[in-house]
Amino acid sequence: MQQPRPRAAEDRPLLVLISTGPHKYREYLLAAISTRYRIHLVNTSEPSWELPYLAGSTLVPSTELTVVSEAVAAVVAREPVHGVLSWDEARVHQAAAVAGALGLPTTPADDVWRCRDKHQSRTALAAAHLPQPAFALVGTAAEALVAAERIGYPVVVKPRAAAASYGVSLVRSPEQMTEFFGFADRATVPHMPDYDQGVLVEEYLDGPEVSVDSVVVGGKVRPLFVGHKRTGYPPYFEETRHVVTHRDPLLADPAFLQVLQDTHTALGFTDGWTHAELKLTPEPKVIEVNARLGGDLIPYLGSLASGIDPGLVAAAVACGREPEITVDRDLVAAVRFLHADHDDTVIDSVDFDAAALPPEIDRAVVLVGPGDTVSPPPRGLLTGRVAYVTAVAPTAERCEAALDAAAAALRIVERHPGAGR
Repeated sequence: MQQPRPRAAEDRPLLVLISTGPHKYREYLLAAISTRYRIHLVNTSEPSWELPYLAGSTLVPSTELTVVSEAVAAVVAREPVHGVLSWDEARVHQAAAVAGALGLPTTPADDVWRCRDKHQSRTALAAAHLPQPAFALVGTAAEALVAAERIGYPVVVKPRAAAASYGVSLVRSPEQMTEFFGFADRATVPHMPDYDQGVLVEEYLDGPEVSVDSVVVGGKVRPLFVGHKRTGYPPYFEETRHVVTHRDPLLADPAFLQVLQDTHTALGFTDGWTHAELKLTPEPKVIEVNARLGGDLIPYLGSLASGIDPGLVAAAVACGREPEITVDRDLVAAVRFLHADHDDTVIDSVDFDAAALPPEIDRAVVLVGPGDTVSPPPRGLLTGRVAYVTAVAPTAERCEAALDAAAAALRIVERHPGAGR
């Protein structure tokens, strides 16, 4: 347990955070929240990079609900806790359950789980007659073939409760179904139940995909950031870049906003932050709603584009405070993820030619180190990124040009057999 902060810090509300997620993707949230809140971290590893932002921490053997509940109860026994928060997909249900048991602001845990379980989500949206792809829940490749024949090829095959597009594939024919069904069926994340029927077969929707990060208070949805997603490495859906424009036209589109509100109402989501994904077909159709802040730095891009601080907004809602949503700029921000060229690349070094980075580049971050072995998708789905770059500029075109220049400035040196021994 780290030493407590000076007494002057004790007047700030105490927020319990369950898990942090990866350092280079989530530090911006802790850094912001710690300026106005004391953070007590509950996690399965000792804090390291998190230490400058923490008032305290509890090491737990797992993040099962009973374990987390006991850890938070021990904190509550010492001093009042004002909120409980998690942005880790595998822990948002536990955070909601603990907050609910303490009488703190949250969406009920069952409704948070409805967001995590994509079949429950689809069923709730269907009952409310909301626009979404046709779907079927299946447990075997044979059942998936029947469902795909009914829905019509191509179809999307995905795990019922995984995350980050892992296990998701585009299937264009019966011949492809066996291979890709197995990929979805085997995909898992921590605390994902072992379902008898764990795979969804869905209608493929052709068109741009967007994500919407929203704050929800008392059931009212306020969308803050719209991210335009690009994917690569088909037939998989590896997310390769996101672009966020502050004054996105969708944020002023009454039909789009109504679908977003009705979706949250149907799912029972009342308080917190959500990351919703929709396809822009002739009418917007709902892909999914995640009960957390968006990943892949999308809320960070939103902050660059608008000045709104996602960490402070999420913490305020978790603590029952009125969130401060202050816009002080009107820009475009984007991120691009960079991969090695071939499978089983053993890294000797990765860096950027700093002189070649244009001024619009905000961050150029290396994600791997010497001795790491990386592969591009499909072998390196989610794990194959070697770096990312973010850019901010007045226009999307300038962001894209800056990201192109940064990608060209990436230098990957491979370690050859026997080197470094």
